[in-house]
Amino acid sequence: MKPAADFIQQRLADRQQAGNYRTLKPENDLIDFCSNDYLGFARSPKLKQKIAEEIAAYPESHNGSAGSRLLAGNLEYTEQLEASIAGYHEAEAGLLFNSGYDANIGLFSSLPQRGDTIILDELAHASIIDGARLSNANRYTFKHNDLKSLENKLKAAKGTIFIGIESIYSMDGDAAPITEILDLADVYNAAVIVDEAHAIGLYKTGLVQQLGLHQRVFARVITFGKAMGCHGAIVLGSDDLRRYLINFARSFIYTTAASFHQVASTKMAYVFLGDADVAISALQNNIALFKNNISKHEAFPLIESESAIQCIILKSNEKAKQIASVLQQKGIDVRPILSPTVPQGSERIRICLHSYNTPDEILLLTDTINKFLHER
Repeated sequence: MKPAADFIQQRLADRQQAGNYRTLKPENDLIDFCSNDYLGFARSPKLKQKIAEEIAAYPESHNGSAGSRLLAGNLEYTEQLEASIAGYHEAEAGLLFNSGYDANIGLFSSLPQRGDTIILDELAHASIIDGARLSNANRYTFKHNDLKSLENKLKAAKGTIFIGIESIYSMDGDAAPITEILDLADVYNAAVIVDEAHAIGLYKTGLVQQLGLHQRVFARVITFGKAMGCHGAIVLGSDDLRRYLINFARSFIYTTAASFHQVASTKMAYVFLGDADVAISALQNNIALFKNNISKHEAFPLIESESAIQCIILKSNEKAKQIASVLQQKGIDVRPILSPTVPQGSERIRICLHSYNTPDEILLLTDTINKFLHER
């Protein structure tokens, strides 16, 4: 039997040889085209001050929650915030989770039962996939945003059917055809769950609500670690769904509740989101500026996207790392996305645009990319 230490060393060596070895890097002073801080909330001194003022208004609050919400960790303040966020998103109820990963794990692992069916877009986030794997349901994937592929899987589905998608996809930045998916779901009596992680900020309330489809969606997952600039997530749906998750979602039941600081930060971030029209407009203008100035290259295509996430396919780990290195030498923070995070052959650089990026910064970014691709 191979010792565990030998197994670990061999796996790490294999990954290094394949060129997709991961390491952690500290913060830097480069121009940010990497983070998910689309509206600048995470770096906002005004939001930081508002959070401090909110915490100061509750001097009896503790540093930590000291237990799960089913034991010592529940607060009236938290329940009031859940109701407030649900109202903002025109949902009946909501339940806070400690992260978007926890929310998807809890939702997809607890709802579908043995004999049921989960159908996921092939590019669904890892947290959705992991949650589905933890269920006892039958699992299928359909080709990305392909309605015919989805319908073929729906025809084969049994039991209660759940469809899992993202409104804006985290690695491609493109949008799901939510209306058409809901129309198919109606035909096959399927429940649609939408992860809105990367739509919040680009759209003030998320893409589902922007399209007026929130009453047709079974559940939405809203995360706070991207444009909201803080941490955590909420699952929005019916009051019955909230009570079900409290009773059956293991990632909710068996974890220490979020601290008061985290919950207060979320509350203040929503106050800022309600008044974020200028920042959202600046983000949309920066997206347009980037798209207007980036060269179209047949060998290294730009994925079609109207979101803050813009990706150029380099088709190899080596090329993706090369262009990222060139950009970083120019003072631009863009990271390569390597296989196996994305399928082999779709390795890329993933560019995140923000409301606070200046026109000069964006032009430096596009000029550097255009030069690199032209030389290839």
